[in-house]
Amino acid sequence: MKRLLALLAPVALVAPLFAGAQDATPARPGQSAPQVLGFDPDSAPPFDLLERSRSPRIQHQVRIEGRVVIRVSPASSVRRTEMLSELPRRRMSTRFEEVDHGDCIDAESIIGVQPTNDNRLLFFTNTRQILAAELEDGCSARAYYAGFFVERSEDRRLCVARDRLQSRAGGTCQIEDFSRLVAVAN
Repeated sequence: MKRLLALLAPVALVAPLFAGAQDATPARPGQSAPQVLGFDPDSAPPFDLLERSRSPRIQHQVRIEGRVVIRVSPASSVRRTEMLSELPRRRMSTRFEEVDHGDCIDAESIIGVQPTNDNRLLFFTNTRQILAAELEDGCSARAYYAGFFVERSEDRRLCVARDRLQSRAGGTCQIEDFSRLVAVAN
C-alpha cells in the first residue's frame, strides 16, 4: 500500500497542471497568455540564481559625516579648593581691567568656564588668560553653570556671531563680544 501511495503522489501533484492547461483558452493577439496556477509565463525564471550571479553588481554609496563636539565644563570642587588654597591670604594689590580681544579664540584652549553676575561667561584658557564673553540678548549665563558644548569648526576656533554655545540644560546662545581681563597693579 505504501508503494502505491509513493507512486501516485507525484502524479497527484502534476495532475492540476494538466487540468489547468486544458481549461486555458488560447490568447488573442495583443493579450498575454493566462496565468496557470499563479505562475506568469512572461515573468523571469524563478531559478536564475547563476545568471544573476554573473551580472554586474550594483554599487551603492554610503556617506559618513563626522561631527566633533568640544565639551567645556567647570573645574571640580576639589580642584577649585586647591586653587583657592594657593591664593595668598593678604589682600591682593592687583585688580583686573578689560581690554578688547579679537573676534575669535582657540576653542581647544578653553579649560574652564564660569558664569558671572552681569550675564557673561568667563573662559579660563590653558595659556593662563581669562576671557569674558558677552552673550546675545535673551540668553542667561546661569544656564552655563555646568559647562557647554560647541561644535568644532574647520578652523577650530570659537568666533563671535558664528558659533553657538549649547548649554548642558539645552539652551543655545551666540557670543556677541570677547574681552580679555588683564591684571593691573594698584
